[in-house]
Amino acid sequence: MANKRHGAVVLATALALAACGGKEQQQAPQGPPQVGYVVVREQPVTLTTELPGRTTAYETSEVRPQVNGLIRARLFTEGDLVRAGQPLYRIDSAPYEAQVASARAALTRARASIASSAALARRYGELVKINAIARQELENAQTTAQQAQADVAAQQAALRTAQIDLARTTIRAPISGRIGRSVFTTGALVSASQTEALATIQKLDPIYVDIQQSSADLLKLRQQLMSGQLTRDGNAPVRLTLEGGSDYGQTGTLRFADVTVDPTTGSQVIRALFPNPNGLLLPGMFVRAKLVQGTQANALLVPQRAVTRDEKGNAAVMVIGADNKVQPRTLQTNRTIGDNWLVTGGLKAGDKVIVEGGMSLRPGMAVAGKPWNPNAPAAGAPQGAGAPAGQAK
Repeated sequence: MANKRHGAVVLATALALAACGGKEQQQAPQGPPQVGYVVVREQPVTLTTELPGRTTAYETSEVRPQVNGLIRARLFTEGDLVRAGQPLYRIDSAPYEAQVASARAALTRARASIASSAALARRYGELVKINAIARQELENAQTTAQQAQADVAAQQAALRTAQIDLARTTIRAPISGRIGRSVFTTGALVSASQTEALATIQKLDPIYVDIQQSSADLLKLRQQLMSGQLTRDGNAPVRLTLEGGSDYGQTGTLRFADVTVDPTTGSQVIRALFPNPNGLLLPGMFVRAKLVQGTQANALLVPQRAVTRDEKGNAAVMVIGADNKVQPRTLQTNRTIGDNWLVTGGLKAGDKVIVEGGMSLRPGMAVAGKPWNPNAPAAGAPQGAGAPAGQAK
């Protein structure tokens, strides 16, 4: 019995000691929380923007007749590539062949008349010297000879006009490119004054992309370039994203910005030129163009995961200040660059921005910081804050 009592006392004492030891362990002082930080540094950053656009043919020509008549033959296949000068249609040429023959005969008659009138003027000149005829008759003969020469020139022009009209009965391609469908068929009556085109030819390599950009954004960009905040070397490269979301694969260059602002949309058209060797781009396609605006030499970047929003909705971060204590900072940002925010105010080069371990921090807390490794797995619960609301990752 005594042994049992002794054992119970020993067990109770052990439990009490263990409880005291656990309480002492829980109440042991802890060090400052561990956080990961990045040092903000100035670095050159290329600024890009993505804008909607439409493809436009490099050259477009509407094929129309220049003489009247019936279409006797169509000399091309719809959708084919045609060369400049290639015959496309043949109009009935019989009336124009007759006009050429008539003009040629009139020219021959005029040339015959000039020979006789010139000979008469010479004879009258000899007769005037011996006073055989009046001088008025000589002057009349000379006038007649000059009129005959003028008639020859007029008939030569008429013959040339008739030959031009005859040549126009064969309608040729004015430019090289891909020809569309033929609106008129063989046997159709066409005229030189008609408004509807027979067919349309479009040159598609290279091809234009007309990009819509807000005039306010374009004005801001020009001001930044003029002030030296941004720099740009030569023609800025442009990349295209097609309707299916795939990259076009060819790089284009900016050509010019329209000098007129659309009053209904407040936008300007920026035209870019792209190679199109395989004919993948067709006129009227919707694309998205990613173009380089310029390079900012001394940009400050902060990882998106380090940025939160304060109660006023402003972008904010925590930085490690003097004595390793946490300080809140409100940022001015206007765009993202990859996984980072481009900071325009609120930070300076050399600031240590907390990226990991800042969920439960409060201003003034002391922390133990270490450089953040973006490739290292986060320890424990999710650390840091995500991107601001509305920012897609």
